[in-house]
Amino acid sequence: MKKIFKYSFFDLIRSRWSIYYFLFFLLISLTLFSFSGNISMVIISLMNVVLIIIPLVAIVFGITYYYNSREFTELLLAQPIKRTNIILGQYLGVSTSLSLGAIFGIGIPFIIYGIFGSTEVFNFVILIIVGAFLNFTFVNFSFIIGIKNNNKIKGFGFATLIWLFMAIIYDGLFLLVLIIYNDYPLEKAAIGLTLLNPIDLSRILILLKLDISALMGYTGAVFSKFFGNLNGTIIAISALSIWIIVPLLLLTKIVKNKDF
Repeated sequence: MKKIFKYSFFDLIRSRWSIYYFLFFLLISLTLFSFSGNISMVIISLMNVVLIIIPLVAIVFGITYYYNSREFTELLLAQPIKRTNIILGQYLGVSTSLSLGAIFGIGIPFIIYGIFGSTEVFNFVILIIVGAFLNFTFVNFSFIIGIKNNNKIKGFGFATLIWLFMAIIYDGLFLLVLIIYNDYPLEKAAIGLTLLNPIDLSRILILLKLDISALMGYTGAVFSKFFGNLNGTIIAISALSIWIIVPLLLLTKIVKNKDF
């Protein structure tokens, strides 16, 4: 698995798409700093980019890589190598290369503008952590979809639908539930529904650390009470970790039972 990871990682890190991905975040970050020297405002602006672009690129790039390397994967499967080591090595290679592209693309401008001498350094770290977690989560989804669907069109359709549901549709359904049942105590239900979506959970975590939860209204007060302290932050990061671990266990199970 280590050799396959190294091959996938170094192959991807040199690819033009990884370079474009890095340059995209680098240019966006530098542009935001050129318009505003306020690090807090730059983090808020980047939050919207990170929460939409990273999951989209991760799930689309991941499934593209899986389909394009399927013949190479089948060649490796003919060798005396455990199939889980092959798939997990590729998964880690894709996830790590994308995560480093985003981290360096975002991090370099912040370092230039003195993030480590700023009071916003913790918020910057949370932004970076959230970006890495989302990369690993959605690349995981892409591999599961790719393995379960040999048809590329269906695979890309499912991948796009999952991103669309978690990034846009889920928020609408969440708001609809809060409106319909506004006469009932929904604090615990709101927290539970937030934990069921890694993008929403990431958004809440960043907003609360930036101390602008007042802009979020009723749910902001609930989330601030629950996630606003150290224990809440630990729970939120633990939930994001579960969003990596559980799909990874599912991926391993699927690979073991898959007839390639």
